[in-house]
Amino acid sequence: MIRMPLVILILTMLGESITVTTRADDMTPAVATPPRAKMISHQETYHGQTMTDNYYWLRNREQEDVLDYLKAENIYTQNVMKPTQALQDKLFEEMKSRIKETDLSVPVKYGPYQYYSRTEKGKQYRIHARKGLAPEAAEEIILDENELAGNAQYFRLGTQSISPNHQLIACGVDTNGSETYTLRIKNLVTGAWLSDSIPNTYYGLAWGNDNETIFYTTLDDAKRPDKVYRHTLGTPHEADQLVYHETDERFHTSIRISRSQRFIFIDANSQITSEVSFIDANRPNDNPQIITTRRDGVEYSAVHHSEHFYIVTNDKAINFKIVRAPIDRPSVENWDDVIPYDPAVRILRASAFRDHLVIQERHRGLRGLRTYDFKSNRAHEVSFPEPVYTVHEGDNPEFEAASYRYEYTSLVTPRSIFDYDFNTQTSTLRKRDEVLGGYDHMQYESKRIFAYAKDGTRVPVSLVYKKGLKKNGTNPTLLYGYGSYGISIDPGFNSNRISLLDRGFVYAIAHIRGGGDLGRPWYQDGKFLKKKNTFTDFIAAAEHLIHEQFTSPDHLAILGGSAGGLLMGAVTNMRPDLFKVVIANVPFVDVVNTMLDASIPLTVIEYEEWGNPNKKEFFDYMLSYSPYDNVTAKAYPNILITAGLNDPRVQYWEPAKWTAKLRTLKTNDNRLLLKTNMGAGHSGKSGRYEKLHTVAFDYAFMLDTLGIKQ
Repeated sequence: MIRMPLVILILTMLGESITVTTRADDMTPAVATPPRAKMISHQETYHGQTMTDNYYWLRNREQEDVLDYLKAENIYTQNVMKPTQALQDKLFEEMKSRIKETDLSVPVKYGPYQYYSRTEKGKQYRIHARKGLAPEAAEEIILDENELAGNAQYFRLGTQSISPNHQLIACGVDTNGSETYTLRIKNLVTGAWLSDSIPNTYYGLAWGNDNETIFYTTLDDAKRPDKVYRHTLGTPHEADQLVYHETDERFHTSIRISRSQRFIFIDANSQITSEVSFIDANRPNDNPQIITTRRDGVEYSAVHHSEHFYIVTNDKAINFKIVRAPIDRPSVENWDDVIPYDPAVRILRASAFRDHLVIQERHRGLRGLRTYDFKSNRAHEVSFPEPVYTVHEGDNPEFEAASYRYEYTSLVTPRSIFDYDFNTQTSTLRKRDEVLGGYDHMQYESKRIFAYAKDGTRVPVSLVYKKGLKKNGTNPTLLYGYGSYGISIDPGFNSNRISLLDRGFVYAIAHIRGGGDLGRPWYQDGKFLKKKNTFTDFIAAAEHLIHEQFTSPDHLAILGGSAGGLLMGAVTNMRPDLFKVVIANVPFVDVVNTMLDASIPLTVIEYEEWGNPNKKEFFDYMLSYSPYDNVTAKAYPNILITAGLNDPRVQYWEPAKWTAKLRTLKTNDNRLLLKTNMGAGHSGKSGRYEKLHTVAFDYAFMLDTLGIKQ
């Protein structure tokens, strides 16, 4: 059904204006009582149903009242949290004391150099460098993020790419958290930055093999990467040639180069459909060719080896399989199976090397690696030592490599870098992140248990806690969840978490439907008109932890961000009695209003995740769980909500509106805090020390609310 809104603005003040007072003793701004956002009734009618939104006005970031409200909430939060400052400082020092402030990454051989990055004590950002292969080679600093950041409140280095001749580097720079990058190029021979500067670019870029041509993506008005341009060094970016334009608003584009450096790939992806085009990197002025034309619901990605493309696809294989196709005839009718479909194994991606294909897969909820020998046509599974772990591809730039670098971690094992020898089928540890302060993994226990959802589905829950923990129902517990986009929350190590475990916490991850932890069907069972399975799975995990005497409602905290913030809002509305503390970071909570506004970044793209509310069936279903729309007059847990003013993924007004509505309707005196980062976006502050301060703040809110003062 076509959206037919009726807009009625009633400019009547329904609430009080924000009042900010000042203490005479220290002149620190203080809010005597929680800020109350003014209420202006805004009504729209969809599918015959009138929706009233009293806080719609908070969407206008140019309006002074909006900024005043956000600042007032920040002041109130600051003052409520002021008694915890000593605890915050203690937590920060604990976490900082565990990291090796001056550290070096494992060098990666690429062409005539070893590339690496390092950190220096006291500096917020990384330094990227390289050395020649000779033992006595001197260090060359490629990029110093600290110099690039300067005095900027926020800094993030986007995609970096070395030219084929290793004389140039192209990189993206973001200085406000909007994830809109300016592309710059540096001459690594002279150390000078070229005059080339390209605004409004996104992640991903690729060099042509002529060392003069760069391909990059740009963003449309809805912040969707929709175009690929070809740039020639030394020319104005206004003259760049449009190579590809994705006109379907459900799709976003990205660009990459094959490990063989033979082909530049342009990937167009929606949530459920893919199309891949390619350009010969030796002929960068050629037009792109399509591997096979998109078909609704069919996903595929491609890598290059010899005279074939190796393709991971879900074509007649819901958990994906691997096929290959000749480069000169790559369309679907010429696809031949290489790794046949196995419904028990979710194939995630493939990486091609000269002699081997490395397959990343998921089996029984755990990630794994399998190698395929092109000569023998035989596969070998890489083994790992722990029952609960995760593994990811490391940095592997060289096509001719005789080994494969991967990263391994678990809830008790710090990130470890291994090189897997293709010939001997053995792994060699290159580095394990050092945790200072005497960390001993033998003091902690990790395991996986299963909760039962209301429909009988077994929901995995990963746990870690200090050995000797007594299951008496009084242990403080932090339960984390996400459950969207088919993203898996794998059990990995985080040294910050030790500050919780050493205070007697249980840390738990609920591997709920909507994520990809148990394959593609697990994802599909938690999206569209089955989205509520995500929420009921999480509630089942919480109830199971309580039933098994790990914790109790008075000792249980929950945490989620972005789409995980949607989870926080939904389960808090459904079972506010189950949780003592809720931390919702940049939460996607205004589902219906956001999904009805196609001008907001990601909205149209995400019709294939949440559904299109212009269709009544999806509208009604979204409205039944949207956290903002389902806030009612009842007792809510203690809630900390965060936002980023420049966030392009979850607009700041979603957490702000949710906070305002909760303040009006909640019936108890439990804490409700909104903390808006006025100079950053979705990922919060950018410096490594600033990020630790953020974690310390969140932990202090949780610990103090649970009655843990030290």
